[in-house]
Amino acid sequence: MTTGFASGRVLRPTTKVLPEHARGHNRSLVLQTLYRLGQRSRADIARETGLTRVTVSDLIAELIGENLVIEIGQREDARPGKPATLLDLNRDAFQIVGIDLSEYATFRGALLDLDGKILERAELPLASSVGDAAADKVIALAATLIEKANRPVLGIGVGSPGVVDLAGVVLTAPNLGWIGRDLQGALTERFGLPVIVINDANAAALAEHSFGAAMGDMMLVKIGHGVGSGLLLGGTPLFGSRFAAGEIGHVMVGTNGGEVCVCGKIGCLETWLATPRLDALLAAAMTSDEKNEILREAGERLGIALAPVVGALDLAEIVLSGPTELLDGVLASATIETLRARTMPEFHGNLVLRMTTLGEDIVLRGAAVMVLSGQLGVS
Repeated sequence: MTTGFASGRVLRPTTKVLPEHARGHNRSLVLQTLYRLGQRSRADIARETGLTRVTVSDLIAELIGENLVIEIGQREDARPGKPATLLDLNRDAFQIVGIDLSEYATFRGALLDLDGKILERAELPLASSVGDAAADKVIALAATLIEKANRPVLGIGVGSPGVVDLAGVVLTAPNLGWIGRDLQGALTERFGLPVIVINDANAAALAEHSFGAAMGDMMLVKIGHGVGSGLLLGGTPLFGSRFAAGEIGHVMVGTNGGEVCVCGKIGCLETWLATPRLDALLAAAMTSDEKNEILREAGERLGIALAPVVGALDLAEIVLSGPTELLDGVLASATIETLRARTMPEFHGNLVLRMTTLGEDIVLRGAAVMVLSGQLGVS
């Protein structure tokens, strides 16, 4: 079964639960409680979720039968009577394949457990592959990781650059030469497993929400082969009416200068900020002052692009994800200074700009969140 990663699923439900959906909703509540809080008794779960004890017992029996929940043993309890039996999510029951297509030189993948811990890794050099050749490498990477699994694979999550719709079709990814590429369909057909493909920056934002330090409304800017961003508002991912929310890499920044972008325009944010461009400019720089000026200008251009978004959405924080040696320091300082200079200090003077806490594995761990949410209803 293929499950689309629909807006609002699990992270923050926003619609009324209809009677015909109630059992699935209650099942997710039980699993989410165990996933986040750990060992609990049936009575604990009933109190945490507001469900009746009869409903909880019925659901637990079903989940134990599916090997999703296990009994740990009796609680050491000073109270009189029979000690309660503790339950937990069976965190060793399944493994997840995560794939990150955001880097410009390498496709990276990992086998993860249900807590987002990386168990095995694999990668393939991109070697300038585009079109069918690039898609074939994604399939080959997934096959390698599935072979490494020693538990049933719950699903495959992929973070891809470009604009990706809710069916996992990459509508456009200029750096990979993809237009209308049904990557989710191809992987599902090849492996017969649940597959979810979303934009890499959106995957990274989900990882920061579930495994990182996200505290409120947030924009995560992912810098690698290209530049993109993911938005979480009220705990819900924002995809946009054409699935292109956060596609800031191909927004022209300022009115002066810039190189020709792969999309054909001049001066897109990617021409100032993408990792290959920054690496090349820094390699050619002769002095530390020249290098700092390159990073400062890149940070200013990023601040110019982000200021209208921060002003419109009243964001609490901006999170940067990408090479720490490029982003953390001069570039980040120039970005926050530009942001504060271009927005109202009464509202945005305390805006936080920081590096992600999840490092280079953020998209891989976001892939795990996608599969967990789509298949188990937890995040």
